[in-house]
Amino acid sequence: MTGFILRCCVLITLLQAGGICYQSVYAVMNTAMKDGEELTGVYLYRSGEKIDSAEGEPVLVYHEGIVFTMERGVATEYSFYLEGPDDDWTAWDVRNYKEYTNLDQGKYTFRYWYRGGGGGTAGEGSFSFRVKAPWYSSPLAWIIYPLLLVLAGMMMRIRTHRLFKERQKRLEELIAERTEELQHEKEKSDSLLANMLPKGTAEEIMSKGKAAKTKYNFVTVLFSDIQGFTRIAEEMNPEVLIDELDRFFFQFDSLAEKYRIEKIKTIGDAYMCAGGIPERNRTNPVEVVLAALEMQKYMQFMKDDPAKTAARFWDIRIGIHTGTVIAGVVGHKKITYDIWGDTVNTASRMESSGEPGKINISGTTYEFVKDYFICDYRGRMPVKYKGDLDMYFVKGIRPELREPDGSPNMKFFTKIEMIRILDAEEHVLTKYSEIASPDLFFHSVDYIRSVCLQADLLARAEKLDDQDYIYLRLASVFIFFGFAFDYNDPPTAARKRAGEILSVYGFGPQTLDAVTALMDSAFLPVQDSAAGMVLHDAVYDFTGRIDFVAMLDRLYREEIAYGKVNDPKAWFRNMAVKIEENQFLTETAKKLRSVTIQEQLNALQSFAGEKLNNT
Repeated sequence: MTGFILRCCVLITLLQAGGICYQSVYAVMNTAMKDGEELTGVYLYRSGEKIDSAEGEPVLVYHEGIVFTMERGVATEYSFYLEGPDDDWTAWDVRNYKEYTNLDQGKYTFRYWYRGGGGGTAGEGSFSFRVKAPWYSSPLAWIIYPLLLVLAGMMMRIRTHRLFKERQKRLEELIAERTEELQHEKEKSDSLLANMLPKGTAEEIMSKGKAAKTKYNFVTVLFSDIQGFTRIAEEMNPEVLIDELDRFFFQFDSLAEKYRIEKIKTIGDAYMCAGGIPERNRTNPVEVVLAALEMQKYMQFMKDDPAKTAARFWDIRIGIHTGTVIAGVVGHKKITYDIWGDTVNTASRMESSGEPGKINISGTTYEFVKDYFICDYRGRMPVKYKGDLDMYFVKGIRPELREPDGSPNMKFFTKIEMIRILDAEEHVLTKYSEIASPDLFFHSVDYIRSVCLQADLLARAEKLDDQDYIYLRLASVFIFFGFAFDYNDPPTAARKRAGEILSVYGFGPQTLDAVTALMDSAFLPVQDSAAGMVLHDAVYDFTGRIDFVAMLDRLYREEIAYGKVNDPKAWFRNMAVKIEENQFLTETAKKLRSVTIQEQLNALQSFAGEKLNNT
């Protein structure tokens, strides 16, 4: 206390001597008192740890509290102020401690005043400390945040991509499901349309929306009618009547499919079909008569069956005529396939002019089927609006062409297949001329036609039997057909098309196998069958002709165009080997050779020299 009084005296003397302002005096006093002797301890609020004894500036954790304790003098009063949390100094109070809790980050300075009882500031002091930033506001955290943001963006992108993929997958599955349903519905509608219309006509409608009407010059039309149907309908239960009629027509539909006949329509008890449409063929009169005989046989079987009591009333009349028709689709919403022309009217008159249980054909149809069936001439019969026409009743297949049960035998089918060859050949040559590339200089439609003609000539000269002749002719038709579809693998393409076309024209799997075997071995120098020898000689016929060099030039240009000639010298050497190895095998071909092998080799050598020199 004595020291304090001495200081005050010194200050007063200075004031009197120099006129120092109050603020200066206060600063001097503050400096004199800034030893902090009144502050006895600084403690952490939660743990009570003393921190004012540590070296350096104390550092508190985020939201920590702090407690300041002062000396407890007699009647000493204190006023406190913490920069930041406090707005002003606290009122003077004898309480000798001050605490602060939940301090935010930053630097703090705790200030205090103290005085003895009675007033007047006796001294002051301060204590500085710092509160650390929370972990999420630390520099490391601010480094991590961008990384986390990038990572979150990547995760979001991955998740979005995954969700997109899942959504896309679900969408694809939904599309596939809907597509499958649509495809299924399309197949059902196509199948329904194909059952209503011929295949070619149905495809034309589906692709173009309509079908053009077509003229066919060689069609055989069949009409059938139930004898006395009106009387039967009056006496028979309607349900039984319809069931029986449906059974008959179902059988007729099966026969039409079997013999490649197109069902046109049914009108009440009348059934109408036609052969030779939409696929033109030369055998349709025979096939329609065959179908009529089986219809007749089926009706007779139903009449003789004691279990079919209702069928004994049924009897059928059939009329057949061959001629020209116009075929096409009529209607817009409910479309139907129909045929028109005088041939249709005449076939209907043949049916109405016939007799129950008999097949009545016109004189025109008779001319086409007389070699296959026994027919009874009825004479010239009057026909409404037509005058007198020749008519015949078909009694059955000729004895030499039928089995004991009356069905066609192998000779019958061989005879008819001889005609079907012409249909298949015409089909192939027409198709080949339409789709063949202009670069097929050698394997042109003319060359295929010449091979077919040569095969026919050699086969007849070598007296091949009928079955081998059929296989040979078909093989000669198809052997080069594959070049129009796949030049790199023509045999495979030819086999595929042969299977498709042969089935259309009524040839079975056995024929396809035999034809395929002939085509596969045709280029071998040794053959084990007469048909193989003939086909081999027909294929290599150009090597013995006087236009050999011209043919060779076409083959050379063709294979260059298709990239098959990598080494011209090797190509000509290979051709020379083929000519020497694949000599003619049949005596007829040897006799027909115009130029010897050696002469052709010389011509080949000269041609090769010319081509190689120009190259």
